Amino acid sequence: MKKRSMIIAVSCLVAGVIGFASVAATEKAQERRKEQQARQESSQIAEVTSGIVEPRDTKSTEKKKVEVETEKVDQEVAQIQEEIGPELEEYDMGEEPAKQPVAVVEDALHFSEDTNLLWPVKGDVLLNYSMDATIYFPTLDQYRYNPAIVISGNVNDRVTLVAKGKITDISVNEETGCTVTQDLGDGYQAVYGQLKDLNFEEGATVEAGQVIGYIGEPTKYYSVEGSNLYFQLLKDGKPVNPLDYLE
Repeated sequence: MKKRSMIIAVSCLVAGVIGFASVAATEKAQERRKEQQARQESSQIAEVTSGIVEPRDTKSTEKKKVEVETEKVDQEVAQIQEEIGPELEEYDMGEEPAKQPVAVVEDALHFSEDTNLLWPVKGDVLLNYSMDATIYFPTLDQYRYNPAIVISGNVNDRVTLVAKGKITDISVNEETGCTVTQDLGDGYQAVYGQLKDLNFEEGATVEAGQVIGYIGEPTKYYSVEGSNLYFQLLKDGKPVNPLDYLE
């Protein structure tokens, strides 16, 4: 009985020793693994610091790359600004350069006593120019001076310009109806009356032979004479005989 008890006691003691040894071995193995892991981490840190391997933190790496590229761009921009800086100071980017006025040069108009005029309409002269003596006006039944010529024509007949010039006035008056004044140059002006349906406006530069308009219904001052073109030629504001210039 004693022997059996001793055997059990020894067995328990051996089991305890074995268990203690096993626990100690396990703890020692864990300590070794920790030491090994610590050495590996230290080695990785040293490698990253020396540039041997890339860090495992990819976000940090990408951020550092972006910072490097940004720094390069900033350096290039600074260099460009340094090169073109003086030119930028001379030119204000916020405002457009002032536009210089462009002078409009028109061809000068010339007219002289030797210049020939085109006939404005084809027709007979109903009333001649007469500033030296009075002539008879059938509609008015009276004798008057006539500063123009009155040429017969039909309503809607075309009226052409007698020379090159510029339209300076368009007006309507009781005697000559729709009337156009044309500057011929050198103090000369042509006046067309009894018109309608004009093709030009004031300020227009026109050429000889162009259609200025059409013959309209005669005013009450020329009802007996019938439809006609009133045509006058002025020199420095005074009437001259158009027949001396018409071809």
